[in-house]
Amino acid sequence: MSKFYSSNFKIGILGGGQLGRMLIQEAANYDVRIYILDSDENAPSKNICHQFTNGSITNFDDVYNFGKDKDVVTIEIENVNVDALERLESEGIKVYPQPKLIRMVQDKGLQKKFYFDNQIPTAEFRLITSQNDLKEHTDFLPFVQKLRRGGYDGKGVQSMVIEDDFSKGFDSPSVLEKFVDFEKELSVIVARNESGEIKSFPVVELEFNSEANLVEFLFAPANVEKKIEESAQKIARDLIERMGLIGILAVELFLTNSGEIIVNEIAPRPHNSGHQTIEANFTSQFEQHLRAILNLPLGSTAAILPCVMINLLGEKNHTGDVKYDGFEKIISQEGVYPHIYGKTTTKPFRKMGHITVLNASLEGAKKIALQCKHELKVISEK
Repeated sequence: MSKFYSSNFKIGILGGGQLGRMLIQEAANYDVRIYILDSDENAPSKNICHQFTNGSITNFDDVYNFGKDKDVVTIEIENVNVDALERLESEGIKVYPQPKLIRMVQDKGLQKKFYFDNQIPTAEFRLITSQNDLKEHTDFLPFVQKLRRGGYDGKGVQSMVIEDDFSKGFDSPSVLEKFVDFEKELSVIVARNESGEIKSFPVVELEFNSEANLVEFLFAPANVEKKIEESAQKIARDLIERMGLIGILAVELFLTNSGEIIVNEIAPRPHNSGHQTIEANFTSQFEQHLRAILNLPLGSTAAILPCVMINLLGEKNHTGDVKYDGFEKIISQEGVYPHIYGKTTTKPFRKMGHITVLNASLEGAKKIALQCKHELKVISEK
């Protein structure tokens, strides 16, 4: 197992946003030193890490120089310099998730090929290199065009329903993904350590803000039949095992109208669809990621209580220094746990925090969550 010896152990994280911040908060319980590399001098993780380095996570020299004296290097976002991570790995630094897997996840086309080659259920797809290629795929309509690289949180995704839509298509290498008639969007967080131990969290259900194409509500447990729960978790465990990934993997899924479970996308890091685990499960996704990359026994993923998670998004028409209006009202309620990410400025639909609501019943949690959404607004100072 692990050669983890506590306080002198150095973990380097590429990225200092809210995911890094929550990872640091869990790491404090293990008394390990967390080092952060981020280009934002006001990154949310800056003031709570052991040492902050201002630099680019996409620059070879910055990443290599940052990582060469660390015991383990990990990520909080996929958009990193993989060449530098491969160099570090070749020199004996443990890099988890492994660089070759980060490289694969950075390219949605390679992701889809991996699913196909490994019999992981996913939507039918085709690959193109330019906007001009769209006209060769009229027989495939309707479909979704996704940029192979760079898209996130709904960016880099466009629906193509009729040929006239091709005029707005991306002129870059893309995946064309056949439209899926789905009943629900689900997610499973799964972890694997170096010894090969695998544990997955219960399936959660996601509800999106249609305007921003971001998750607005998360329901745990998902309202699905037992066989769907078992199928989703099996797919997630099969996927992380076939990848051989060390760390944590978020597996985003569709439950189709015909009752099938198919993989939409994956993220090899802590994920928005696992934030509720901080309060709602015996082990949080952040602690589980630490356990996995340190090759420690993985923790229990069992749920403690039903839960609803709300993403706190910046209000429309508000840009500037942030103010949380109604904060006192929501924290006066039992079972409400706010997480503010430490971002100093807000803008429309920016993720500024989240709220976890625990209750003896999921319906009770939903009721309180709706009240919190109504009462707490992320606005800018006047």
